[in-house]
Amino acid sequence: MTTDSSLKRGLAVLRLFAEHPARNPHGHTAAEVAALLGRERSQVSRILRSLEAARFLRRDPASLRYSVAWELYARAQQITEARLRRDGRTALEGVAADTGECAYLGVLRGASSVTVLESMPPALSSFVSWVGRAYPAYCSDAGQALLFDADDAEVAAVLARTAFVRQGPNTPADLDDFLARLDAARKRGYSIVDQEAEPGLYSLAAPVRDFRGEVVAAVQVVGPRRRLEPATAACAESVVRWSDWLTAALRSTDPDPDPESAAAAGKETDPEPDPGPEPDPGPEPDRG
Repeated sequence: MTTDSSLKRGLAVLRLFAEHPARNPHGHTAAEVAALLGRERSQVSRILRSLEAARFLRRDPASLRYSVAWELYARAQQITEARLRRDGRTALEGVAADTGECAYLGVLRGASSVTVLESMPPALSSFVSWVGRAYPAYCSDAGQALLFDADDAEVAAVLARTAFVRQGPNTPADLDDFLARLDAARKRGYSIVDQEAEPGLYSLAAPVRDFRGEVVAAVQVVGPRRRLEPATAACAESVVRWSDWLTAALRSTDPDPDPESAAAAGKETDPEPDPGPEPDPGPEPDRG
């Protein structure tokens, strides 16, 4: 009983730091935490000292204020990365089952998007793996979605050394062209990349956010324009729904996808090892 109560009180304090950011850059005082929790200061002080000793909180020696320790953020980040791979696989299987097309999870690395997971319907499983491959963000399937929350200055910084080389008939011509397409994607709620990466390739993507609310990945569906463009509405609905599901999973809330879609996706509880990029057997087919 005592251990359980102490744990609950400690978690209540940590939750307070997440839900009530301190105005002071050094954090909250013990008195402020006690007032916000409605508890006695002496009791709260003991909890704060215990959390400091466990390195969940740090205490500024000058102001005596408490703030969340970086180690806690690091642990949360590790958990996020593990869940991104585990639950990301479920999300991609859901998209692939919904659309009958190849689904990918991309992350931003510098000025490129990199595929970290993929799911292919059985009929398309012979295609070459894209896991581990990087592609320029200005024309990639996931680039716009990965930069969804960045302002114009941040996007310009990411693409500062990028040459806008023409990859397909609709490749963005320059930074202003890319920013205009990114703005349209934000208003739409998902991105559409229509023959920007290569001729005949069509894709849709939606951002995935972590516990901090920051974009950490993008759920994509990719395939030939002749198949995907007529099915844009259905593909968009699936990509947005599963990206929202994955966001909820990363935030440790209760993801609640459509039961039929989850069943069709063959949802797994244990992560599978990442196969990594496959050897290139020769000329690459398009992704679809």
